[in-house]
Amino acid sequence: MRVAVIDMGTNTFHLLIVDVKGGDFREIYREKIAVRLGQDGISKGSITSEAWKRALDTLNTFSEVIKEHDTTKTFATATSAIRNAKNGQQLVADIKEKVGIEVRIISGIQEAEYIFYGVRKAMDIGENPSLIMDIGGGSIEFIIASGNKINWLQSFEIGGQRLVDQFHHNDPITLEEISKLEHYIFHQLGPLFKAIDRHQPLTLIGSSGTFDTLSEIHCNRERKELNPDLTELPLTVASFEKIFQELITKNREERLKIKGMIPLRVDMIVVAVILIKYILDTCGLRNIRVSAFALKEGLLLNTIDQLQSENTYR
Repeated sequence: MRVAVIDMGTNTFHLLIVDVKGGDFREIYREKIAVRLGQDGISKGSITSEAWKRALDTLNTFSEVIKEHDTTKTFATATSAIRNAKNGQQLVADIKEKVGIEVRIISGIQEAEYIFYGVRKAMDIGENPSLIMDIGGGSIEFIIASGNKINWLQSFEIGGQRLVDQFHHNDPITLEEISKLEHYIFHQLGPLFKAIDRHQPLTLIGSSGTFDTLSEIHCNRERKELNPDLTELPLTVASFEKIFQELITKNREERLKIKGMIPLRVDMIVVAVILIKYILDTCGLRNIRVSAFALKEGLLLNTIDQLQSENTYR
């Protein structure tokens, strides 16, 4: 069976097409497009008409690709930008009418669960607790896991686009803005810090977006060839610290010149690395790992399980 999965994120829309066999899959096609669904509207609880059009245009493009690949089933999910927008349900209805794709709006908890499934497929988490972190444009998901078990998870509606809107007004970002952002993080992530105290993870596992770019920058500096089949990407705490110092002292034009940086990440990556640095330092995390799989792969794995159950009980 050929299955398509669409992850409609706040910043990026992802399309993944795979052939499903048994409980596993083989990738056929992958694409990501910077839709910036939350741009100019996420902090006001609305999706702008410009972002609305970008969403429809992108999904029409995805729809054509899905048809070209003779896909049997399509599963699409929407996350923070749509679930919190007052016109989010209207956009979902418009997508169904104009594109023919049915979109399911998922909760932050569901989002965190799918991320865990994706990360667990990508790597051996190990029996010692690790903190999984996924920085989206609208929300941030944290999962404390050991082995195949979730010990704790929560989604916080303080994603990268929201933090940019609120704190990153100067470029390079100022020390005062960094201080205000860290103060905000401290007050917003209280439940996370309590969970850290309880479960004592020592490793941070990052998934998607920002972490992919940090790994790409790291590999360029270390002159490492990045194998496209890898599901765990290279990055060290020492390398992150150097990249962090560079990102917070450069303006947008200078950041774009960093090898491994892509335009899609250049605006949001500053607040993202400040957040990562704060979590590493505050929570005493000694190691960092990067998963190449995240929400869309987790959604796919969950979908495969459901399809198998349907076939089993027919």
